[in-house]
Amino acid sequence: MGKRIKPSVCVLKTDGINCDRETKHAFDLAGGKTQLVHINELRKGERRLESYEILVIPGGFSYGDDVASGKILAVELNSYLGDQINKFVQRRKGLVLGVCNGFQVLVRTGLLPFGTMGEMQATLGQNDSGHFECRWVSLKVEDNNACVFLEGMKGSVSYQVAHGEGKFFAQPPILERVETEKLVVFRYCDTPGNPTQEYPLNPNGSLNAIAGITDPTGRILGLMPHPERFTRRTQYPNWRRMKNLEPQGLPIFEKMVSYASRM
Repeated sequence: MGKRIKPSVCVLKTDGINCDRETKHAFDLAGGKTQLVHINELRKGERRLESYEILVIPGGFSYGDDVASGKILAVELNSYLGDQINKFVQRRKGLVLGVCNGFQVLVRTGLLPFGTMGEMQATLGQNDSGHFECRWVSLKVEDNNACVFLEGMKGSVSYQVAHGEGKFFAQPPILERVETEKLVVFRYCDTPGNPTQEYPLNPNGSLNAIAGITDPTGRILGLMPHPERFTRRTQYPNWRRMKNLEPQGLPIFEKMVSYASRM
């Protein structure tokens, strides 16, 4: 059997994004061929999305979260790169990941939850607490969710959140469709693994405890918590007392790279 070719990963960067290097490191650990790409390189045609199998919008505060979190970058993507992105996500290989600010961007472009670019169907609003939340939280991985590249990922995981606008909100018909089509991938949960609205276990008050969703194709994933901050066991606060602890964020990147390499 021949050696698999490493899939190419585009980690998008622009003013205010500050988790790009951690995200690149996570994909490098997972076996991807990762590049940091400034959005101006795409706008000028110096790089093209068609050269990549995975597109990532990392966390941070793009353009200072002016107007609303992720809004300006979402407008920029829709206005200048809409055709490229639509072609990318419609390809069989095109996988997309948005973490924290990246999730906010994907929702504001309309790519999540239903892939309707230019038509926003949901939002990520201000935390119910009224302030920035930075803490470790537990997430339940939804059984039989529609995400095609996280097949086999089950149980619960622990990731860090760091956001001021992370409350997933949608009108009842939209929320019902999200649930019916199994687009919810992660929910905030309590110690036994039950979804919860209780603060601070649910750090922002997200409806239905939603922490991460996919689109109907299962190839776009957005989540508020940061898996790239748990790709080594020593990144967890209590790692010295947990001898069997595994880096619970790394599997997301490994599964994306593995899926893309098979396509």
